[in-house]
Amino acid sequence: MNWISIIENTVKAFVGINAVYFALAAIGLNVQFGYAGLLNFGQAAFMACGAYGLGMTSQYFQINMWWGVLIGLGFSLVLALLLGVPTLRLRADYLAIVTIAAAEIIRLVVRSVRFNEYFNGSDGINEFSGPFREIGNDLIAPAARNYGPSWTVPGIDWTIDVEFTGRQVWTLIIGWALVLVCGAFVFLVMRSPWGRVLKGIREDENAVASLGKNVFGYKMSSLIIGGMIGTFAGMMLALDRGSVQPDNYSRDVTFFILTALVLGGLASVTGSIVGPMVFWAVFQFTDVVLREAIGGQAISIGNIRVMDTTQIGPTNQIMIGMLLILLMVYRPQGLFGNRKEMAIDAR
Repeated sequence: MNWISIIENTVKAFVGINAVYFALAAIGLNVQFGYAGLLNFGQAAFMACGAYGLGMTSQYFQINMWWGVLIGLGFSLVLALLLGVPTLRLRADYLAIVTIAAAEIIRLVVRSVRFNEYFNGSDGINEFSGPFREIGNDLIAPAARNYGPSWTVPGIDWTIDVEFTGRQVWTLIIGWALVLVCGAFVFLVMRSPWGRVLKGIREDENAVASLGKNVFGYKMSSLIIGGMIGTFAGMMLALDRGSVQPDNYSRDVTFFILTALVLGGLASVTGSIVGPMVFWAVFQFTDVVLREAIGGQAISIGNIRVMDTTQIGPTNQIMIGMLLILLMVYRPQGLFGNRKEMAIDAR
């Protein structure tokens, strides 16, 4: 088994672009679910708003990329209002149902052949990230050059190389900068009077309403803020891949993000950042270990085929699920969550 390759891939996944956009989406979801108690199962829809807002304006209208960012945020604002106005005055489960349905509706609409002229169906929108990459080439170096640390393990003839191309380094710099900015913003705002009211709504909204606070307004603002942070996640994913594919924003993405958030710890800014990093590191580690163990061959016991390369993905997800179950049993607050805060949570 090639442990050097396993370690290299695990470290790259720990700080890679998947961890970046998961962290951004988890920070936004943490505002909604961790702090406000809003069951948003459609964070992928807000990510799609950002990706398509950026892609459509750059590809079809040939306008500045920064206008695309603003338009993507505008799409996210409209979506939050459409979801929140009819549901936030009702029980939390109504919002959960509406958000997961809205995410699927958006995905099916943009991949529909009927709107192929605007969204290009399942092929998506391509070749719009050129200006972003050109900035990186000017500031970092040519995209073909590799960057990253290299170290030798003492006592073992191992050299670990964690390399990224110049284009990837540029995307990671911008992505992690956004993560730090959004994380710092949420950290500060949750220690403001607004954030303390939001926590009070999560614990007992009737008590907060009896004090004269506009519970609906606080819920709506948290839905908007969390959705807009998730919008940046969709933009970073689109800029890294250079395309917007509708199936990149399926309901599975939301549940993976929620899993990473629970792993890190609800109502914890640190947890919403580290959780996705650990999630992707474990996911990549188990995937590479399984592939190395199989070695391109099928594992059989007698005449019974136990596993082949086509079953690695599902087996990997089963293992992640088992690890999550163990986490819920032995550390239900997550890696950085607060058990005392969970004890007074009225959800």
